Amino acid sequence: MTRTPPVPSEGHLRSGRSSEGHLRSETVSAHDAWSTPERRALRELVADFTAREIVPHLDRWEDEGELPRALHERAGALGLLELGFPAAAGGVGEHLDACLVAEQLILSGGSSGVCAGLFTHGIGVPHIAAAGDPDQIARFVAPALAGRIITALGITEPDAGSDVAALTTRARRDGDDYVVDGAKTFITSGTRADIVTTAVRTDGEGHRGISLLVIETDRPGVSRSRLRKMGWHCSDTAELRFDGVRVPAANLVGAEGTGFRQIMVNFAAERLSMAVQAYATAQRCVDLTVDWARSRRTFGAPLAQRQVVRHQIAEMAREATVARTYVRDVMARWQAGADVVTEVAMAKNTAVAACDAVVDRAVQLHGGMGYMHGVEVERHYRDARILGIGGGATEIMNEVVAGRLGLEA
Repeated sequence: MTRTPPVPSEGHLRSGRSSEGHLRSETVSAHDAWSTPERRALRELVADFTAREIVPHLDRWEDEGELPRALHERAGALGLLELGFPAAAGGVGEHLDACLVAEQLILSGGSSGVCAGLFTHGIGVPHIAAAGDPDQIARFVAPALAGRIITALGITEPDAGSDVAALTTRARRDGDDYVVDGAKTFITSGTRADIVTTAVRTDGEGHRGISLLVIETDRPGVSRSRLRKMGWHCSDTAELRFDGVRVPAANLVGAEGTGFRQIMVNFAAERLSMAVQAYATAQRCVDLTVDWARSRRTFGAPLAQRQVVRHQIAEMAREATVARTYVRDVMARWQAGADVVTEVAMAKNTAVAACDAVVDRAVQLHGGMGYMHGVEVERHYRDARILGIGGGATEIMNEVVAGRLGLEA
């Protein structure tokens, strides 16, 4: 039985246009799981948090290349980081609640880059929570959900990306410790992370030799270097190196040789989360473009009076709405325990394609202003590009679908 997600007091509620976007309040059903009274209140809490704690500072964080630790602590104090985790690990609600928070943060003027940096615990500690070791939960999961530590997931290597079974970072058992040697790259929150749940090779070749090991980044032999990216500027990314790092065997997550399965189990949640961020970014760009078309005047009339503009925005709204509807449907079936591996891959690709098309049109319709650094649609344009790469590239998702259709290579 799950606890109820955090509900704001009346002081957090705000009036005005629906926080769900121009179209959402018109299309949502009273029986929709995304719009229960508790989740509507959660939306208002997130909208208020975003307006107060994120939007006024986002340009500066983009320039600085990272989010402040204080933001994690504030989100943790509001209960926003514990959503979707099992009650036994200190969590509350369902994965839908965590996705709703990310969706509303973007719709309220945040960005997928903020989601990446602020909610890295959503990929960094679920494996630990699922393994259920009380000591590991107390040391790693509880402080992450409270925002007291920053976590990361270390899988990708310079020569092993989507091919997880080919990773080469090794963890050799030596008494009560493992000795780790290797490298990880493209690690979200890697420059700030206090711990990294790391995929290591503890046995022979292939997926059966992979285990998960929590590595504290202050251990001797851990080094990291910051990577610069096209987008997600406020979300720090690093390359990590492990040179003879001694890690207690007590940091092993689950049993040796089960790491690959643990990683695969969590991929569905990660891909659905990215799909939500994609359609939310699309919807936000629809909203921004509607407002721009109404206010921007050319040749003596608002852009919104030009048929070519109206029709383009109508197409943008259609694409965002279809993506949202499909992703939410797949998530509902996934949470109910259905086998939706194929549909999760399709949902991610559908949402990413909609987002790519919408952000491109949003910049075009904003004209020269849309190309200016610091304008919100320009940020979404840059940030959106990673969504078809992270969590399983579009091509990998199509391979998943093809394989499930019986089209084996």
